[in-house]
Amino acid sequence: YLSTLRQTTSIATRYTQEQFGREYKQTIGLDFFLRRIIVPGNVHVALQVWDIGGQTLGGQMLDKYIYGAHGVLFVYDITNYQSFENLEDWMQVVKKTIEASAERPHLALVANKSDLEHMRTVKQEKHVKFAQDHSLSSHFIAAKSGDGVSLCFQKIAADILGIKLSKQELDQQQKVVKADIVEYGASELPSRPSNRNTRSSMCLLQ
Repeated sequence: YLSTLRQTTSIATRYTQEQFGREYKQTIGLDFFLRRIIVPGNVHVALQVWDIGGQTLGGQMLDKYIYGAHGVLFVYDITNYQSFENLEDWMQVVKKTIEASAERPHLALVANKSDLEHMRTVKQEKHVKFAQDHSLSSHFIAAKSGDGVSLCFQKIAADILGIKLSKQELDQQQKVVKADIVEYGASELPSRPSNRNTRSSMCLLQ
């Protein structure tokens, strides 16, 4: 199973239920999510996602939640520097717990709200350094839009199983943004600016 730490309810909900909760509800204790996927080689995987609330850091049950996990995701909000600083405390707890485990779980650093780059307070260099210092895989996602969420879990599941994903398989997990096609009648065409000095550009969405 995958254990998720810190501010992950919206991510788990987005991934397992394909929806985003606009009203934030703080996790109390433990929330449990399940999603079945198929990884290359026609391998069927049941992902049990355990969402552990931030306030359980000093809880007596925390080591029980982490022990035996195949993967642990350290999640922070790129617009909230405190959430990033808290990762050191989480890391110490996890390392202490997995020392007694027979197998080392896959450890991943997940940066949420990557769609809010203009509000970023955690520099990407700090993210990269933290991941390197603690031997974590690195992921950037946006729970609200769903961007990168499926890819994140797919890559982690594949890593746990020792399966290498091809570029084509990785591309298939990328979220596709669909745009509505609007057809205008001749009399409904939007007017174009008449200023000859105005620069124009074309944006191609695929």
